[in-house]
Amino acid sequence: MKPEFYIASRFAFKQRSTSKPTFIIMVAVAGIAVGTAALILTLSIVNGFAGSIEKKLISFSAHIQVRQPDEQLFQERRSTIAAIADQDNIAGVSPFLEKSFVLRSRISGQDGGWKSKPVLVKGVKEEQRRAFLHKFFRQGSLAIPDRQDGISLYVGQTLADNLRLRVGQKVMLAGLGAGGSGQKFYVQNSGIVDLFSSLNLEVGYISGIYDTGLQEGFDDFVVLSDLAALQQRYNPSMISGYDINVHNLAQLQGTVKKVIDTLGTPFYGYTVFERYANLFEWLKLQKNMTPLLIVTITIVAVFNIISTLLVLIIEKTREIGMLAALGFEPGKIRRVFMLQAFLISLCGISAGNILALSLSLIELRFHFITLPEKSYFLTHIPLLINPTDYAMVSMAVLAFTLFFAFIPARIASGLKPGRALAT
Repeated sequence: MKPEFYIASRFAFKQRSTSKPTFIIMVAVAGIAVGTAALILTLSIVNGFAGSIEKKLISFSAHIQVRQPDEQLFQERRSTIAAIADQDNIAGVSPFLEKSFVLRSRISGQDGGWKSKPVLVKGVKEEQRRAFLHKFFRQGSLAIPDRQDGISLYVGQTLADNLRLRVGQKVMLAGLGAGGSGQKFYVQNSGIVDLFSSLNLEVGYISGIYDTGLQEGFDDFVVLSDLAALQQRYNPSMISGYDINVHNLAQLQGTVKKVIDTLGTPFYGYTVFERYANLFEWLKLQKNMTPLLIVTITIVAVFNIISTLLVLIIEKTREIGMLAALGFEPGKIRRVFMLQAFLISLCGISAGNILALSLSLIELRFHFITLPEKSYFLTHIPLLINPTDYAMVSMAVLAFTLFFAFIPARIASGLKPGRALAT
């Protein structure tokens, strides 16, 4: 063992009569441990939150949607599906049909009356519907019953709560006809009979309820149905567009460009990141705060270690003088205190990693902290235990600590033996 390392370990963890390290060392280790744990937990929460929301948004919608201008309907063609599926990175293609309605449900009990809310009914094929509901299904039946008296609907939990919907309940769907528009009634002074004659009225049955945790604009607005049933009643063989999923999200922009170039005019496409650009920008802003968090908490640890070393220099002034008198060069004395800073930091960082991992596992297991789902889209704090975060924080704290520990180490090496021994 080199003399510098031996002396540094003795200075840092010298046994007292109580067989414990000095109090100042314990405080320094605890400070670094708390700072390291706080930073790791912050990164785990930020990355976990962003990852969870991003995963939900991507799961709610297809990776790419292909439509025609003004959201006009067009004929579903096998040749178009084949042309899309032949492109690289394409995992699946499925047509869909969207119709806007006002969903009305009768309220049972003392309140009575009707409650209404605008919704978007999206007709999809069975495979796509089952793939989505398999992740977020809450109650009901995945199999659509064979009935001719209405459309089977799968509503979000938020919409079900707002309209007090339950599985098996009958509801009414009201939508404007193909040639109807709200402006038409005022321009032509049409009467109430013309108004109702222009409406598409359809009976719907609640077959199931899903819950993604995404409330406004998602679970309270989008209603899933069967594509064939919706086409049969409104637009035979017509669709609103194609939902496309890919294998590699990193190549999403290149994939959508290839698809549109293949299909040509009048098709256009956009990715899920473009469709929910405001939400993804919000998540990106949170991730951009990571460097600031690292620097801020690391600076706290740095000042902690600097103050600790300065106190130790004052405490060990006579010992430093003795080392200098015995022939220790200033460079070796400087290395003693640098090694001392390294040992203290290493103990603090190790304790911080253990503390952060323990708290993360406890929270993931018991979910002590809850969140308002309406504001955060999540009910519990999402924690992402990423070894890269642990390593990055540990290296950052250690590097900053050793860099700034040079200041007190330089002070210690500059002490004169005579003055130090006389102290």
